[in-house]
Amino acid sequence: MYEPIFALFCERVKQSIQSGTFAKLTLAKTIGDTEIKNIYFRLVLNEDNTYSISLTSRYKTEEIESIHTLDEALMVLGTYIKNPFLTALLFTTDNDVTFKVNKKNAGSIIEQEPTFKNASPVMLEMIEKGIV
Repeated sequence: MYEPIFALFCERVKQSIQSGTFAKLTLAKTIGDTEIKNIYFRLVLNEDNTYSISLTSRYKTEEIESIHTLDEALMVLGTYIKNPFLTALLFTTDNDVTFKVNKKNAGSIIEQEPTFKNASPVMLEMIEKGIV
């Protein structure tokens, strides 16, 4: 089962935010032709110097944005794994972390050189304000 590996992936997401290396996260590669095309996970700075997670779900005809706590956002992402997404991509300034589920329901994490040299603008602002 892929769940223990996805839990490790979620820990990597949390670590990237805590360490100030988070750039972006997206769900991609759906099973078949689906209404939903991808989901983007972004940091949002709140007025009280806390942060939330914006999930933007992109469908064929519209985009829907919702705001969550970090744990809620990761739970929401988990409901989309294999339904219909097979891949989650975490981009950090340290490395790119790809979570994949195969046809046998096994999860894997692949690390590659980082795509992004800088953390997301909100992440940089959070570091500047001492939030993380």
